[in-house]
Amino acid sequence: MTHINLTFFHPAVFVLLGVPGLEAYHIWLSIPLCFMYVTAVLGNSILVVVIITERSLHEPMYFFLSMLAITDILLSTTTVPKALAIFWLHAHDIDFDACVTQVFFVHTMFVGESAILLAMAFDRFVAICAPLRYTTVLTWPAVGRIALAIVTRSFCIIFPVIFLLKRLPFCRTNIIPHSYCEHIGVARLACADITVNIWYGFSVPIVMVILDVILIAVSYSLILRAVFRLPSQDARHKALSTCGSHLCVILMFYVPSFFTLLTHRFGHNIPRHVHILLANLYVVVPPMLNPIVYGVKTKQIREGVAHWFFSIKTWCCASPLG
Repeated sequence: MTHINLTFFHPAVFVLLGVPGLEAYHIWLSIPLCFMYVTAVLGNSILVVVIITERSLHEPMYFFLSMLAITDILLSTTTVPKALAIFWLHAHDIDFDACVTQVFFVHTMFVGESAILLAMAFDRFVAICAPLRYTTVLTWPAVGRIALAIVTRSFCIIFPVIFLLKRLPFCRTNIIPHSYCEHIGVARLACADITVNIWYGFSVPIVMVILDVILIAVSYSLILRAVFRLPSQDARHKALSTCGSHLCVILMFYVPSFFTLLTHRFGHNIPRHVHILLANLYVVVPPMLNPIVYGVKTKQIREGVAHWFFSIKTWCCASPLG
């Protein structure tokens, strides 16, 4: 499909190319992308429903886990359906406002997920390093304030990006060589100075995420120190197993994100389609794997899912249609 570069002062639509250089393989790329997206949405939806319906999971740790699952659903749903529409239906056009909205949600979910992982690390820190104070420190009002702080921080950090993009005049092209809109990619199409966009787009979210990483590292260093001071090997094993799934999720979130950021910033010799493929995998692979990791490593989650499916089976069998 050929698009002609048009000159606009403020384009009504942008044209998303998908994965430039791999147009012939769009259908093949869509198959694993669709599978991973469906798996991510189903897995995280089941996780949220099980946490809500199972009373044994009404604890702060699982509340933060449900927030993580909802964030994963929003992150993947913000980007993947549009990518699939490009691959399947050649629906390359996206309204300017829809593009800015996509930018806002992609970056908000990224910053929010980092904050949720920090809250989960704090939960594990209190549970292991100060178990007797756990119920007094992480009360439900305190958990609610933490959740509100996560949402407020994410919104306030990314909201200025909307105005940073809205102020720009676009007079070069309306073609975005990507499968979804992201801040710097859209800003680079402008015919004005985008220094503020670059500095704010990279520095503010990255500084906040790096701060989260530092605090998570401090939390887990204190957790490990407390664990290895436990007298019983069984107690050490139990304490470490409760943190294992969280550590896996942390690694799955931060390692690909920093790798993608570094390759985007310094990997000038890496082909563009590699950058775009990494960006698409980043928004769908961690959301797909997170519920699987927690389901495999967390006994309470496994039991809750089994009980939920058993309840559904019992209800179906007891219904007149069954």
